[in-house]
Amino acid sequence: MRVAVLGAGSWGTTFAKVLADGGADVAVWARRTELAREIMQSHRNSDYLPGINLPRGIQSSTKLPEVLAGAEQVYISVPSQSLRENLRIVRELIPAGVPVISLMKGVEKGTRYRMSEVIVQELDIDPERVAVVSGPNLALEIAKEQPTAAVVSSVSLATASAVALTATNPYFRSFVNTDVIGTEFGGVLKNLIAVAIGIVDGVGYGENTKASIITRGLVEMTDFAVAFGGRAETLAGLAGLGDLIATCESSLSRNNTAGRLLGQGYAYGEVIAQMNQTAEGLSSVAPVLELAASKGVEMPIVSQVAEVLAGTLNPRDIAPHLTTDSTGPQGE
Repeated sequence: MRVAVLGAGSWGTTFAKVLADGGADVAVWARRTELAREIMQSHRNSDYLPGINLPRGIQSSTKLPEVLAGAEQVYISVPSQSLRENLRIVRELIPAGVPVISLMKGVEKGTRYRMSEVIVQELDIDPERVAVVSGPNLALEIAKEQPTAAVVSSVSLATASAVALTATNPYFRSFVNTDVIGTEFGGVLKNLIAVAIGIVDGVGYGENTKASIITRGLVEMTDFAVAFGGRAETLAGLAGLGDLIATCESSLSRNNTAGRLLGQGYAYGEVIAQMNQTAEGLSSVAPVLELAASKGVEMPIVSQVAEVLAGTLNPRDIAPHLTTDSTGPQGE
């Protein structure tokens, strides 16, 4: 199986390793020449995965035609807000009929589309050719070959199964479902809850506060996803609860780190300047709240994160788990 991975950040490179360790012939597109050269010659990506040795069979290039030539599956791992412009560049280069897989977790600003929807629109392909990967996927842990599971979702069970077969190896297991909406929104929404957890951690609040926000956060995630056609059981699985726990509890989480900096008093612009990588949760807050409002879904946690980002709420005053929601005081 020859596959292409577009994007050589931490997750794109890690997933290239997952695929190569599963037996695939992998080519990675890197934007920077020096990064492509390092992956090819030194079998390292020291900018994003320090200390990790990559499989020698992974190829890398800055030239998209070289990376995409002959690819039987195409995996995309670029910042969510630049996905559309990147797809316009590669539209004519992706081999006809092959599955296109999103490794991204975000919602496009302005349009409020999920990543799979952007792929279908820009590539003008059948949704059955599109799959998404989600779950508790902290890149560095997976790159260190720590046992991990993920979900591959597509409206086509055949597509999901084919991708899952390629994206499985001795330390990484891919399960399948057909709930693309629930799977994608789980990956998006957990980032926002992780920002909230980071904020309260940065402020210095303890485990009770964090546990309360995680628990209520899962309720918000589920209510939101179900309102848009997702399945509640998806949010109770790897793509929801599993991803939520990993992202909220780990210092490796970019969204948790961004929230912690906010909680320590840094302004939004200062946080962006300090982050080496994209924290998708920060750019997804506004479109998620717009989507929630369109369906009448209450999201007190995400709303308070938005206030902190806007500078209208002191991080020390964040307490979304104490607000009243539609379930009333008796709700859990």
